[in-house]
Amino acid sequence: MRRSICFAGGCFWGMEALYRRLPGVLDVTAGYANGDTADHANYDDVCTGRTGFREAVQVAYEDGTVSLPHLLFVFFAAIDPETPNRQGMDFGTQYQTGVYWTSPEQEAVVRRIFDIEAAALDCFEVESGPLLSFYPAEEPHQRYLEKHPGGYCHISLSKISALSQCPVWTKCRLWSGRIPPWIFPGTAI
Repeated sequence: MRRSICFAGGCFWGMEALYRRLPGVLDVTAGYANGDTADHANYDDVCTGRTGFREAVQVAYEDGTVSLPHLLFVFFAAIDPETPNRQGMDFGTQYQTGVYWTSPEQEAVVRRIFDIEAAALDCFEVESGPLLSFYPAEEPHQRYLEKHPGGYCHISLSKISALSQCPVWTKCRLWSGRIPPWIFPGTAI
């Protein structure tokens, strides 16, 4: 079944490139999530830090091919969860990290993963909540790193490559005990 979820992981260019490479991901759209009004859902306004929008990616995925826990594993492996309003050299409220669900089933999984991730840290600065609004970014921001292979990205290209090659099943050795595979037996969310 096709589902979608929204990830704010700093600059949307790197997050889009990362999720596009994952098996089971059907589509990725860079855009602006959970801000004030549609009139402000544009790069110039969002960069002022006064709109409440987060640079984000809306990820459409096939839940029979890739699980939500796997998508969240990739998210947490790519971001710095301890720093508010900043990822890499990018800073401002538009770069606040967050996960925004589109169903009650997703909410339950997101909350369980967040509890595990937060328990391992002294400071956990990732927001979560329902996706209230999402507006696609302007065309130049879609597939940005494909159009500009040498473009800036706060996620290293080697990390993007490694995460895209991690097996999509939960018994992957890269889980390293962070999210034990027995937490989600048989889950197809």
